[in-house]
Amino acid sequence: MNFKRFVTLVIAAVTGSAASLAMAQEFSSRAVRFVVPFPAAGTTDTIGRTVAPPLSKALGQSVVIENRPGGNTVIGAEVVMRAPADGYTLLFMAPSFTINPFVQAKLPFDTLKDFAGVTRLVYNPLIICTHPSLPVKTVRELVALARARPSELTWAISSVIGGGRIGGEMFMEAAKISMTVVPYGGGAPALTAVLGGHTSMLIGNMLDCSTHVASGKIRPIAVTSATRSNTLPDVPTVAESGYPGFEAINWFGAVVRSGTPRTMIDRLSTEIGRALKLPEVNDALSKVGMIPAPMSPSEFDGFIRREMEINARIIKKLNLKVE
Repeated sequence: MNFKRFVTLVIAAVTGSAASLAMAQEFSSRAVRFVVPFPAAGTTDTIGRTVAPPLSKALGQSVVIENRPGGNTVIGAEVVMRAPADGYTLLFMAPSFTINPFVQAKLPFDTLKDFAGVTRLVYNPLIICTHPSLPVKTVRELVALARARPSELTWAISSVIGGGRIGGEMFMEAAKISMTVVPYGGGAPALTAVLGGHTSMLIGNMLDCSTHVASGKIRPIAVTSATRSNTLPDVPTVAESGYPGFEAINWFGAVVRSGTPRTMIDRLSTEIGRALKLPEVNDALSKVGMIPAPMSPSEFDGFIRREMEINARIIKKLNLKVE
């Protein structure tokens, strides 16, 4: 081996060792905060607490779940926005993060400028379900009935500005139909309304609806994800049912303050992705209807922008606002 080759190998070894040491020492001074902008014991909180232990082990540092509910997730987002941009404080966010800029007059932050994506963690499909008395069994039949009876069919929503509302509006837009929206104060009341035949249908949470589908109390029409759900594998997607490319899902991810060092963001993204592949994590998430779907930081940034573009268009069309 000539001297030049020897020197090159030594430099590479030293550089690699230094990089490995830096990676190991990145999270070594204090606990990592995972700010959940929802109350404890809910689905979002459960996801965060499922991922926290393996993430803590990987980082060699405690990962603390901090519940900061309120303001349709704005309070939790503001906590993260005001924290140092050092990677030790993450926001666990949901679709409301990409909806708020268009329904709230004054936010204490700029969603795109003040935050940087780490990764999407999970998603869960929505499902279009009808009361059994409605004479439809497929998307094609539902669309035909809605066109024959414009605005007569009713669909229950859990929130005026939630993911189910956006997904339903996307479906009506794609199918070129009109149905009457009936808002309820949460997913349970909306589901109860359909079970009782008070509303024709809903676009709801897969896990909440699956038990009633099995009992025949509600009829599944289609799932809104790009692929079929393992929970109800015989139920086709909207995309399969004549609307290629259609997708409307609930999803959850992590962001940090803009300005956080890229090495910190990449490390967080990598370790969260590894945690999501663990069998015990997968089992726990499946129990709350979640499907692991990690993304790289750049992929997640792009995903957030696309979600905001869709939400901006739909919300502007509907003129939705939060007082």
